[in-house]
Parts: sequence; C-alpha cells; structure tokens
Amino acid sequence: MKKTFSILTITTLLIFSNLSINSCGSREDTVSCFPNNPINVTLNLNLPAYYSLNQVGGWVYINEQQSGTRGLIVVRASDNTFKVYDRNAPHICPDNNTTLEVKDNIKVVCPKDNAQWILLTGQPTAVANVPPKTYLYNYDPAGKILNIYY
Repeated sequence: MKKTFSILTITTLLIFSNLSINSCGSREDTVSCFPNNPINVTLNLNLPAYYSLNQVGGWVYINEQQSGTRGLIVVRASDNTFKVYDRNAPHICPDNNTTLEVKDNIKVVCPKDNAQWILLTGQPTAVANVPPKTYLYNYDPAGKILNIYY
C-alpha cells in the first residue's frame, strides 16, 4: 500500500512539475531565425513626414538607420500610446516576401502567406498565432518626440 502510494505521489508530482515548467517558462514570440538587430530611432512628430502620427490610427513606415533589418511600422494607438512593430514577419523565417505591410489602414499583412494582424493592437487574425514583434519607446508629448529603442 505504501509503495503504491509513493509511486502515485511521485508520478503526480512529476506531471504537475512538467506542466508548471512548460506553462510558466519563457516562450519566444518570434521564430528562432528572427533577426536581432539594435533599434534606436528618434522621431520628431512636428516634421511633415510624421504628421500622421499626431492622430490616433495614424501610422508610418520607418526605414532609417538602426530601425531593424526591414524597418518598422509605427502606429498611434491612443492619445499618448504607440505600437512599434518590426516589419519582419514574426511567424516565419525572413524571405524575399515576408516584409509586413499595412493594408486598408486597419491591418498588417504578410504577403507570403497572408497572415494578418489588427493594426492598432497587433492581435493576430489569420494564419499566424503570434503578434508582430514590438519595441519599447518613450514619448515626450510637450516636444512631440518619440524615441524607439531595443
């Protein structure tokens, strides 16, 4: 009886330990072949090139130095919040046709497999099950300066 109880207890502990490790472990939000480049961009939203970022829902492509391998998509999500997406598709390895594009001002699309995400939130809606990779930023509303970094 004691031996059966011990085996049952050990088995139960192993199962729960395995579930805990797998569910709480850090998971990558992109494929393992996703490029890892430094991001360091400063945008002055007073400049004409970035006027669309002064309105909620406005967006721009950024293709400056230190904006990743394929550039960024910057979206004004609310009055003082932005979303900064990498233009590399997060769910497949980079290829000739995997640069994310904004379509109809409401969604982000991968031309290779038609994976789609909501522009304002990054939530996947078709094909992919991970959001686009996002980057950190600081925003100074007084000077309208947006610093994006990684």
